[in-house]
This record gives sequence, C-alpha cells and structure tokens, in this order.
Amino acid sequence: MKIRDGFFLYLEFMKPKFTFIEILFLLLAVVGLCATWYYNTRFYLEVEDTSIGNFLALTKTTLPAKSINADIAVVAIAFMLWMIYEARKLRMKHWWLFIPLTFLVALACSFPLFLFFRERTLRKAGGAFDQT
Repeated sequence: MKIRDGFFLYLEFMKPKFTFIEILFLLLAVVGLCATWYYNTRFYLEVEDTSIGNFLALTKTTLPAKSINADIAVVAIAFMLWMIYEARKLRMKHWWLFIPLTFLVALACSFPLFLFFRERTLRKAGGAFDQT
C-alpha cells in the first residue's frame, strides 16, 4: 500500500457520520414528534370521547384553529407533492413510508425526517444529482 492510498483511506475513515445539517434535521424530527404527541397524549388522557371524529371536530372550534388547519393542509399537500417528486428523482429507497408517517405521526416529524434522509442520500451520492 502506498502512503497516498493510506492517506485517502484515513480521510474516508475520518468522515463524519452525520453532518451538521443532518443532525439539525434529525433533532427537528424528534422535537416535532415530542411536541405534537405531548398534546395528542393529553387529548387521549383528558378527553372522554377520544374518537378521531371528535379529535377532528375539536380542531375546528375557533377561527384561529381553522386558520392553522388551512395553513397546515396546504403545507402538507405541497410537501407530499415535492417529496414524491424529489424522492423519485434521487432514487431514495422506501420514500413512500413518509406518506403514512405524516398522517399517523405528524407532519412536524415526517418533514424534517425526510429532509434528513434526503441529505444523507445527496451526501452518499457525492453531488451526483442535479440540484436544479
């Protein structure tokens, strides 16, 4: 083995497991999970009728709640469209799991988690994908 080969092997070994932005996206996914499910858990513990129908009905009780619902709905649709397009373009594996994750867990968790896996895919590809 030449010294040069050993040096490049050392550099490959010393690559960080996660970049700063990957850690940030992962942290946001955990915060999104905890923040939303804190209130979901309180709902299931404190409200007598814990049906999904009642859950959805309670989100429409005030005008500000309706405004937030409309805002989140548009963001969720835009995310889904972009996520499907981007994941297929980057040939990401198991990208479809983010769709049920969005509805079963929270958009606040699935969106940054998708961004985390997107960054990993881009980094592993070494910039081989067109960013336009």
